[in-house]
This record gives sequence, structure tokens and C-alpha cells, in this order.
Amino acid sequence: MQRLLMLVAASGACLGLLAAAVATAAGATPAQQDTPSMLSHRRQKRDWIWNQMHIDEEKNTSLPHYVGKIKSSVNRKNAKYVLKGDSVGKVFRVNPQTGDVYAFERLDREKISEYQLTALIVDKDTNQNLESPSSFTIKVHDVNDNWPVFTHRLFNASVPEMSAVGTSVIRVTAMDADDPTVSDHASVMYHILKGEEYFAIDNSGLIFTTTKNLDREMQARYEIVVEARDVQGLRGESGTATVLVTLQDVNDNFPIFTQTKYTFAVSEDIRVGSPVGSLFVEDPDEPQNRMTKYSIVQGEYRDTFTIETNPTLNKGIIKPMKPLDYERIRQYSFTIEATDPTINLRYLGGIANRNKARVIINITDVDEPPVFQRPFYHFQLQENQKKPLIGLVLATDPDEARHSIGYSIRKTSDKGQFFRVTKHGNIYNEKELDREIYSWYNLTVEAKELDSSGNPTGKESIVQVHIEILDENDNAPEFAQPYEPKVCENAAQGKLVLQISAIDKDITPQNVKFKFALSTEDSNFTLTDNHDNTANITVKYGQFDRERAKVHLLPVVISDNGRPSLTSTNTLAIAVCKCNERGEFTFCEETAAQVGVSIQALVAIFLCILTITVITLLIFLRRRLRKQARAHGKSVPEIHEQLVTYDEEGGGEMDTNSYDVSVLNSVRRGGSKPPRPALETRPPLYAQVQKPPRHAPGVHSGPGEMAAMIEVKKDEADHDGGGPPYDTLHIYGYEGSESIAESLSSLGTDSSDSDIDYDFLNDWGPRFKMLAELYGSDPREELVY
Repeated sequence: MQRLLMLVAASGACLGLLAAAVATAAGATPAQQDTPSMLSHRRQKRDWIWNQMHIDEEKNTSLPHYVGKIKSSVNRKNAKYVLKGDSVGKVFRVNPQTGDVYAFERLDREKISEYQLTALIVDKDTNQNLESPSSFTIKVHDVNDNWPVFTHRLFNASVPEMSAVGTSVIRVTAMDADDPTVSDHASVMYHILKGEEYFAIDNSGLIFTTTKNLDREMQARYEIVVEARDVQGLRGESGTATVLVTLQDVNDNFPIFTQTKYTFAVSEDIRVGSPVGSLFVEDPDEPQNRMTKYSIVQGEYRDTFTIETNPTLNKGIIKPMKPLDYERIRQYSFTIEATDPTINLRYLGGIANRNKARVIINITDVDEPPVFQRPFYHFQLQENQKKPLIGLVLATDPDEARHSIGYSIRKTSDKGQFFRVTKHGNIYNEKELDREIYSWYNLTVEAKELDSSGNPTGKESIVQVHIEILDENDNAPEFAQPYEPKVCENAAQGKLVLQISAIDKDITPQNVKFKFALSTEDSNFTLTDNHDNTANITVKYGQFDRERAKVHLLPVVISDNGRPSLTSTNTLAIAVCKCNERGEFTFCEETAAQVGVSIQALVAIFLCILTITVITLLIFLRRRLRKQARAHGKSVPEIHEQLVTYDEEGGGEMDTNSYDVSVLNSVRRGGSKPPRPALETRPPLYAQVQKPPRHAPGVHSGPGEMAAMIEVKKDEADHDGGGPPYDTLHIYGYEGSESIAESLSSLGTDSSDSDIDYDFLNDWGPRFKMLAELYGSDPREELVY
């Protein structure tokens, strides 16, 4: 029962939805629809009534065209019909009394396919709506009045040449503006008007090839004219388009030699790898599809020449792989072949083509330089041998002239002076050679062609000669390093002092054996040979006496096992040192060097002594010249003619109040020594000006005193006939109004006419000794005067 009630409720809901849908289709607004609660009180609803409105486009009858009628169920005499919409009044109009709708323009569906309008019924007097407005659509029916139009008037396409039949080229498209929903109004058919011999087109606009003989070398471009028409057969000029098809190149052509025979001439001195000549072929394919390969197929000279391909120009370049010799072979002849291994033989029916040509290369003679029999020479020479024959170098003239050859050693270094070469190429050494100085000598030997008179013709060659100096046992062994042995003065018997080893400047073989021994047994040391090229020095008796000898010289004899065996004596200087209780050295005497002073050290010592001697001599000569100049010294007036006089320092001491200079002046005046006798009776060039007295503290001199002092100096200079004008020199003869130090100038300090006696400096103590010697009077000089 419950399931039955559910089915009844569902059925009622469905019926309600169906009623709402019918009401909406009738043009009622949502506000006009009856709800379920109003079903019992629903009144009669008034609806708009009109026929289905539609009109054909492009009607040829006279305007206006009847479209349809709108009608409402309202029956009132004062009612009228009204249309609203964008096209009302211009395209569509309605009869207010009857509701007939008319079109006043020809309609084009391709421009506007339907129009949205609104119908109203209003009161004539008040213009109040008597019924709710209703929207409706006027549809324009399509007629087949348009032909297909291509999307482009010109299409470009490409396809590889020699393509198989049915290869797609391009798809073209034409559009028909008519309604595609109307049968056959927008259906398009394609047809090729031009180019149908090689191409075809299907109903979808796809163009494809109909032949496999599209050869780019015969024709590289094709022009196709395509027509588009609709099914009903309406045609027009705008329904055509042009398709330009370009054939893409493929490698389908073999290279062909431009000549059947190539002849070249080349000199015999051409370098290996240099071009001899070029081979050219014709290949109609584009450059990217030209892959020519050249090869020598017949002849005996495949190992003499090679042919390289220039990929840019597709030419073959002949190059020699080894030196050419006119005297041996004067002409080369062989057959060459040109192929293209990248060609797909399916384009050519599986038949490969090989093109051949003949090549002749003539060798021309040139005057070549001499040729050595070997690329380099290696000789061995025992050291300490003079003028033995080291070896022989030999060069010949490769030309037919067979000129004689002269030899010489190029002086590339100072080592070349040790050797000489004869006219026959024999090399000798001029002096004994020491392997320990140079173990190898590298020489450059020149070979020059000589004419019949023995003069060089200008052709020459060089070769490297390496001379290895072999070792012989000519150096005695010596200490491996400079030892500085030390021993405690209270060392016990058997105490190890030092372990020594030896080296040899000669080439030391792996089985070298050095023997060690003492040249004398009269010592407090013992030598023990360890038989492993080392030896131990130990204390023999013990207890050394530092008072008798602080350094013990121990001669050690070292011999090698060479042939002949060489022996040398090396001396160890063993210092006897003071040691503490733990056996640690506390004080040792410096030992002399075990080997003599080297020549370089002697030269350095000699140069130092010579430099010191020269410097001492120069100092002595300088002092002598100064004494001579002092003996013949010039007077102050003469100095004034050459120098700028600085009698005083200037006014820089005016503010020196922290130190009273009168202390120095009082000491100078209170000296016990008599004044120095004057050598000249005439007054000095510029008379000394009486300095104003020092003012009392707190009293300052005015600027007038300074001006008066300057005027006095100027007046003296103007009336002095023995000196230059005052304004020609920088005169610093005035110290300042407050200075009692007088002039600080050093020009007149060494003159005999100075009235200042500096002998009082000798009484001031050793701190003024240097000033006293410089400025004080020398009793010896007074005696001379």
C-alpha cells in the first residue's frame, strides 16, 4: 500500500511539471503560471495567438512582404497591437488593428538569420498594457544563393620529386555561406581545371599525385587551378583557387666528369698534402644532395696520391701522400672514378652508375738541396780523448747534376768550438772533453752544394748531430757532504763520533764499492769500514785533552773500485767540546772548513779588498784637495760674486722668548783667549749693524725700529763701491729686532776677517768638541799666518 501511495505522488509531480512546461511554451511568464495551491481557484488565462512566423530570404516579389499575424484573446474595441525591437520600424511593421506583420526590406539570411521581437496589446487612449508582452522570433529561411569561396586565392605546397602515386600534396578548403542544415545548400564539390595530368583532388579538398614521374630536374614547379562548386551546380569566378606545387629535390642523379682526361704538372718539391689539381663533375641535384666520392681504381699509385672531396664545390682535390722525385718517376698515370654512395637506387630502378676518367700527372725538375743519409746522427766519444774521429755525416745532391758537397758546423752555441768537420764529413773534437762538465753535445751540421769552382750554389741542408760523452773513472771519491763532527772531551772508548759516506762525480754504477781507511794510526780515533759504502768513526782511547788540542784533524783515505781505482784523502776536523753530565755539548770550538776556499770566494774577497782600497784612496785625495782649496781660499767679496749671502737667518727668532741667547753671548765675551788677529784692515763688505738693546720684559719694540734698520742696510749697500748692488742678491743680514744671536750665516765662518772667536767652545766640554774643531782656531794655522 505504501509503495502504491509513492507511485501516485510521483505521478502527480510529473503532471505538475508537464503543466508548467506547457504554460511556458505558450508564452506565459513565471508570474502568470498557477501554483498548485491555486488549482482550485484558477481562472481562465488569456494567451497570445499567432501563426508560426518565418520568411524566405531574397524574395523577388514587391515590398512589403507579409510575414504573419499576431493576435491576442483580448476582445476590446479600444485595443491596438504594437511591436518593439531593434528592427521594428525599419525592417518590420505591424498593423495596429489586425496584428499583421510585414517586412519592408529584402532579407539576407547570411547577414541575419533570425530577428527577436516583442508583441504588445495596449489601450488606444491610455497606452496601458492590456496583456503581458510576449517575445517571439522571426526566422529567415535559407535559399541556395551563395557559391563556395576558397579560404585563399593562392596556395603554396611542396612534394618530393619521384614520389609514389597517391602522395598527399595539400588540402584546400572552400566555404559556402548558405545554411548547412538545409540539404545540399552548403555541400561543396572540387574539380581540377588545370594540372589534372599529374594531380587529382577528392571531395574533402585533398590534392594528391597521380604519377611517379615528377622529376625536379625536368620541371621544378607545377601550377594547379582548382574549382569549388555546390551540389546544385551554382558556379562563379570566385569559386576557383590556384595551387603552386614545388618539387623537393632528392639525390637521384649520379655525378658525371666534365672531362674524360685530366692532365696536371707539378714540381717535385711539392709538400706532402698540398693540392696538385682539381677534378670537376656535373650533378643536377641541389648542393645538399651532392655527395660525390672520388677514388683511384686503376694504376700503381694508390699509395702515392689521394683524392679529397670539397663538399662545398663538390670537386675532387688530388694530393700527394709522400714526396715526389723527378729523378725516380717523372710521370704518374691512373684511372679515377666518381660515384655517389648516398643515392637511393629505387629512384633509378636499382642500377648504379659509375663514371670514370683518366689522370696524368707530370713531375717537373727543381734544384733540390742536399739530402743527408740519416734524419739525425748519434755518436759516442770517450771523455779525456783529444782529436779522435767521432763519426761521419754524408749528404748527396739528389739532382742529376750531382754537385759536390761542403760541410760546416753551425755556431749555435759555444760548444760548437770543441769540434770541427772536414770536407768529407768527418767530425773530430779539438780538445779533451770532460763528461762531468757536459755529457751531451748537440751540433748542427750544414751541407752546401758546391759548383765546379768550389763556391756554394745557395742550396743547403742541415742535420742534427748528437754526441754522447762516455764516462771513465777519472774522479776520486770524496765525502758525501761537509761533515762537522764533535766529540766530548770525556768521551769513553768506543764512542761513535760520526758515520761517513762517499760520492763520486763519475757515473756511479750499481755495484760501486767505496773503501775507507785512516792514513795514520797515530790518533785517538778508529775507523771501521761497514762494507756498505759507509764507515764509522769511533773513539780509540778516550779522555781528550782540550788544553793540548781543541780540534783534531783526521785524514781519511777513500778509494773506489773503478778501473783504474782512484784514491783521495779527505780530512775531518773533529772538535773537542765540553759536555755536561748527560753527554750534551755545552761549548765547542769552531772548526775550520774541511775543503779549501773556492776560486769564487777568493775572487769575491779580492774584489772587496780592491773596493775598500779605491774608496780609501778617493777619501785621501778629497781631503788633500780640500786642504789645498782652504790654503788658497777665496775672500768673502769673491764669494759674494758667486753665492747668495746668508748673513743672518731672518726674523724667525723674534718669538724665541723661552731661551735667553745672551747666555751664549756672555760666555763668548767672557772667554780668556785673546781675539784672533785680523788679516785685513779694511772693514767688511757690509758693516755690522748695532743691534738694538733687548727690551725689558713686557716692552715691545715698534715697527719703526725694523724700518730704520732696513734703511741703514740699504744706505750701506748703496755707498759700497766694492760690492754688487744690494738688490741683486738675497741678503739675509738681519736676524730680527729681538734677537741677540746676531748672524747665523756660515759663509763667513771660515774667513780670517770674522770678528767672532769660537775658541770658547773648547771650554764647554766634550759634547761641544766637534763644533770646537770645526769653528775653533787651530794653533798650527795661527803659526802659519
